[in-house]
Amino acid sequence: MTTPESVSDKLDAVRLARSYLVRVAEPPAPAVVDFVAQHGPVAAAEAIRAGNCPSRVRDETEARRTHDHAQRDLDEGARLGMRLLIPEDDEWPGWPLLSLQLAASRGVQGVAPPLALWVRGQVRFDEVTEQAVAIVGARAATGYGEHVAGDFAAALAGQGISVFSGAAYGVDGAAHRGTLFVGGTTVALLGCGLDAGYPAGHVVLLDKIAEHGGLVVSEYPPGTPPARHRFLVRNRLIAALSEGTIVVEAGRRSGARNTATIAGALGKVVMAVPGPVTSALSIGCHELIRESGATLVASVDDVIETVGRLGTPRPEKVRSKRPTDGLGPDALRVHEALDRREGKSAEQIATESGVPVARVRALLPALELDEFAARCESGWRRRTRR
Repeated sequence: MTTPESVSDKLDAVRLARSYLVRVAEPPAPAVVDFVAQHGPVAAAEAIRAGNCPSRVRDETEARRTHDHAQRDLDEGARLGMRLLIPEDDEWPGWPLLSLQLAASRGVQGVAPPLALWVRGQVRFDEVTEQAVAIVGARAATGYGEHVAGDFAAALAGQGISVFSGAAYGVDGAAHRGTLFVGGTTVALLGCGLDAGYPAGHVVLLDKIAEHGGLVVSEYPPGTPPARHRFLVRNRLIAALSEGTIVVEAGRRSGARNTATIAGALGKVVMAVPGPVTSALSIGCHELIRESGATLVASVDDVIETVGRLGTPRPEKVRSKRPTDGLGPDALRVHEALDRREGKSAEQIATESGVPVARVRALLPALELDEFAARCESGWRRRTRR
């Protein structure tokens, strides 16, 4: 009989194995991910330590396989208020991360799912991904970009939608601050260890996120320094964990465009905010829109409508109806040929509308009954419906 203690011991062993694996394998490490899926994390970790694994797995782990700091990392993480979230945990966001696995199976490069995630914050990860949108953009954002990012984030958070971003300066920071301002939930994904203190100017912001109902997340173990390639790898998590990605400002080549490209490859919704045609920081957004890589959004209503099922159910748009909306095509053409002041003969109406005269003579009495037309001394004229 399985006891709670034995289940807990097994989970601890799995967590220890994954703690080892996330240090020795630089993400995304697709060969290691596949090896773990085939053999389980404990057996895979033992095989990698011994070098008894396929060549592709050895290539991804050889440089660090002797760096067995698994328990030390778990202890240091606990000391710093972090926890190692693993796929075997109940709160693992398995559904959104499935998009990475499916994309990888289709041959998309660089999108293998994470082996585990280091997390700061007390909310459940699976809950914050139930309804989530990513807001990304330029680090050297304009005032316009920061204003839009903050407003969008606050409005989305006000509808119970989590806001994901990358904690960078500019648009990312504005999105996080806008969410916190209204007491919403925001998640910051980093391209370094959670203890790296990067970016330095956002250390206080990251603390606020973790302390006020949000999460700070990384797949890199404590002590991992920031590096450009790690932020690009991190972008796949931002794209995967949200229902859609909004690019607020982006240059022609930028991390934000990279995130949008990954989101599109994962089958996620991609949105872009238009900006001034003179702004270099809106070139990326305009190209995404022009090339049909993103849907133009100019308001949070546009975002909700584009992504679909986010937030509370929204009523369908009520479009004002014209009185003539119920007319058939021939009746509409006859009606448009009528004049409000002067009457016209059926022959004149047929000539102007292009509807055969016999058909015109049949339609005019029906239009009269519906109060669209009226007889007069010189023929038929248009009538204004009451």
